[in-house]
Amino acid sequence: MSSRRRALAGAALLLASTLAVSACSASGPASDPATEKASDAPKITFLYSPYADYAPFFLAEEKGYFEDAGVDVELVAKGGSSGETYQQVSTGNITAGGATWGAGLFNATKAGASISVIASVSRIPESGGNPSPLLASEKSGITDAADLEGKKIGIPGDGGFGIYSVALALESAGLTTDDVELVNLSPGDIPAALANGSVDASWSIEPISSAVVAKGLGHEILPIDYQAGVELGAMVFNTEYVEKHPAAVTAFTAAYLKAVKELADGGWDDPATQKIIAEYTDLPVETLTSIALTTQDPSGEIDWKDVARQEKFFRDRGALEFDGASGIEDIYRKDLLTKAIALADSGDLSAGK
Repeated sequence: MSSRRRALAGAALLLASTLAVSACSASGPASDPATEKASDAPKITFLYSPYADYAPFFLAEEKGYFEDAGVDVELVAKGGSSGETYQQVSTGNITAGGATWGAGLFNATKAGASISVIASVSRIPESGGNPSPLLASEKSGITDAADLEGKKIGIPGDGGFGIYSVALALESAGLTTDDVELVNLSPGDIPAALANGSVDASWSIEPISSAVVAKGLGHEILPIDYQAGVELGAMVFNTEYVEKHPAAVTAFTAAYLKAVKELADGGWDDPATQKIIAEYTDLPVETLTSIALTTQDPSGEIDWKDVARQEKFFRDRGALEFDGASGIEDIYRKDLLTKAIALADSGDLSAGK
């Protein structure tokens, strides 16, 4: 039976996860990866952020899709950034997780970290509401992206999606990050910073962005076009686990894809589904159903051209600790994704047990 852990942080995360890995290692002799079934593999601990981006994982857990696929899964809420995911997964303290593309992942890949990329987790929609908009303070007088020149703009750090998103917004107006003053600003501090004028504009994320607009503290200045379709995050697994237990990774991914398809086919309108996602995200259902959402591809495919553009951006900023390409496509296990797609499409997740 799968289990769920809503929150775990700091030393508690490290200790609990290490004990879990130790227990798995001591459970008996290693199986043959070629013949082992998904149900024979050690538990998969999956590190997630409490955002709607991870809705398919919440559904797969609570609706029993992981169990149907024969994998024992524990969802673990992370308290930090994507860097926490790379560290915990590469060291084996956590089996897998979702993380945004960014300098940290490219650097870890080049350094030979034990990370395998399995599938896409989320991306910005092609149209409609923007789940990660650039907001201008109501005090700033900014009405157009061109007005951002010389202004202070909040970003959540220099190596992740936030700054890339801001750069795309500036580029749409013929500007670059050199034309503005960037200010490190955590997501939780965005409303206050926009309200008191310490920044003129800021990258933001749902549900914070909707709350800022509703309270009259800020407003969007661009339609979604400047970042439409951008890849946001990937599902990554510990490479050693992937090599030893490929059937379990395939089964886990198939269960995830089943949930993605369910949501894409109208699942977001199901009250039972809304209740599950609301519980994991700590959002009232009425808030969850009113905010802009990221999208997931039912095929799990990754737009590698977009990922390459993001890597180039961080290379040009000097955020990468190496010369040349990261080789991130070399750690992509498309073979397992292909098998997972076939398993999910078969309609019988238990076939991999």
